[in-house]
Amino acid sequence: MAPQNNITEIVKKYKSRLQGFIRKRVNTVEDADDILQDVFFQLAEADQYLKPIDQMTGWLYTVTRNRITDWYRKKKTESLRDYTDDDDTDNILDEISELMFDNGSTPETEYLRSLVWAELEIALAQLPPEQREVFELTEMKGLSYKEISQKTGEPVNTLISRKRYAVLYLREHLQVLYDELLTV
Repeated sequence: MAPQNNITEIVKKYKSRLQGFIRKRVNTVEDADDILQDVFFQLAEADQYLKPIDQMTGWLYTVTRNRITDWYRKKKTESLRDYTDDDDTDNILDEISELMFDNGSTPETEYLRSLVWAELEIALAQLPPEQREVFELTEMKGLSYKEISQKTGEPVNTLISRKRYAVLYLREHLQVLYDELLTV
């Protein structure tokens, strides 16, 4: 990697391209700016530790994709927590979210993760189509209620209500899995 003053040149050269790349994948300019800042912070860290980067473009886009993935994982975990009550289900959804989006990869966690995803798919299939659609669009695709409302013509409050019912059902359905597997 080049000396410190070269980081400024790299930022100038790649900033707009990376911003466009990120903006296509996240909903807000603020989120895109945060992700871009993380990418350039990682670049500065690599420079500080004198880690050579052979293919700058490839390295930057790989780090950017990883940061976007991390952002979505964080968002999914946070949004699952938005729909919890102040009881033990908070802990249940926290543990399930951590398991589903954890980067750790032991055979046991991989197996548990596959069970949780399988149960989630079964539970989603049992939801009324309107509830399932809102849940999948917000949680899996990261769309806002406003975007879904514009796409479907449904009022935002109706979408919020549908998602709430979906989350309540999924919480109840996943409670069984939690009791059987995760409290051992």
